[in-house]
Amino acid sequence: MSFGKAVDLLRLAMMSTGRVGVCLTDIESEFNCVRRTAQRMVAALQEVFPATEHHIGDDGRHYWTLPARAIASLLSPSADELAALTSAIAELDRVGMGPEATQLRQLDHKVRALVPPERGARLAVDEEALLEAMGFAARPGPRATTTSEVDEAISQSLKGPFHLEIDYRSRADAGAQKRTIAPYGLLLGARRYVVGTDIAKKDGRIRHYRVEDITTARTLDSSFPYPSEFNLTSYAQRAFGSFHNEDEYGEIIWRFRPDAAGQAQRFLFHPTQTSDIEEDGSLVVRFNASGHVEMAWHLYSWGDAVEVIEPAALAALVHPYRRADFPALP
Repeated sequence: MSFGKAVDLLRLAMMSTGRVGVCLTDIESEFNCVRRTAQRMVAALQEVFPATEHHIGDDGRHYWTLPARAIASLLSPSADELAALTSAIAELDRVGMGPEATQLRQLDHKVRALVPPERGARLAVDEEALLEAMGFAARPGPRATTTSEVDEAISQSLKGPFHLEIDYRSRADAGAQKRTIAPYGLLLGARRYVVGTDIAKKDGRIRHYRVEDITTARTLDSSFPYPSEFNLTSYAQRAFGSFHNEDEYGEIIWRFRPDAAGQAQRFLFHPTQTSDIEEDGSLVVRFNASGHVEMAWHLYSWGDAVEVIEPAALAALVHPYRRADFPALP
C-alpha cells in the first residue's frame, strides 16, 4: 500500500468512528472518488481494522462503523493541530469571548492529556515554533475591556435562549439603567454588541448593547422563542463593522488608485462586495452596508490611495482627511 493510500485509509478510519459511521456516498464526497474506489476503500478498512461493523441505516444505506478504541493509539494530534487550537483560544480571548475560550481551553487540556509522553516533548517544541512564526503568542491590538461575569451571563443567555437582565449605560444615560432584553446574538468588531430586543418596549425594534457598557448581567430563568425570520449572519452583513445605522444603509462604492489596486484586491472589505478593474488599472469595490464612521476609520489608513464615489455623506467624512505621506498601505 502506498503512503498516500495509507493516509487516506487512516482518514477513513477516523470518519467511521462517528455515531452513524460512513456510507459509500460519504466516502465519494470526502475523497472525490467514484463508487468502485469507495467500495475498495471499505474493503481495505475491513481488512486492516477487523473491528469494523456493518449495518443498514434508517435511510436504507449501508454504513460501516469502527469503534474509536480500535484506532485510539493512531490519533495523537500533530503540532499543527495543537497550534491551531492554541491560536483559536488566543483569538477568542482577544475578541472578549471569555466563556468560549475557557471551554476550548478545557478541550485543549483533555487533548494534551491523551498525547503519549514520548511524543509530548517533541510536539511541544514544534508547537512553540509554529506559534512564534504565526505571531499568535503575543498578538497586539486594542480591544474594549469587559468582565468575565458579564461575558458568562451573555454566553449562558444565548444558549437558551434566556432573557438577560442587564445594568446598561447608553450614551444618553447619566448612569446605568436596568433592562431586560431578549438576546439574539453577538456582533464582534472593534467593539462587541449584544443584539436583541428590550422586552419593556413594544416596538419590537432590534437594538444593540455595547458589552463594555454593561456593568452587570444576569441570566434569567425565563426563555423566549427565537424569531424564525431573524438571521444573524444576514443581519450582520447590513453593516461594515459591528455598528448598524439603517438610515445610512445603501450602496457603497470605493475606487483605489492603480498603485494601490493590487493591495486592495487582497482585502475582503465586505462579504457581499464585487470588484472591477478599470482600464487605467484602478480597482472599484461595491457593496451595500451602513456604518460610515467605521468605514472612515478604515479608509483613513489608505491615505489618498482611495476615493469614495458613493455615498456623498461618506465622501464628505473621508476626503478632507486623506493624506499622501503614509509610508505604507494597510
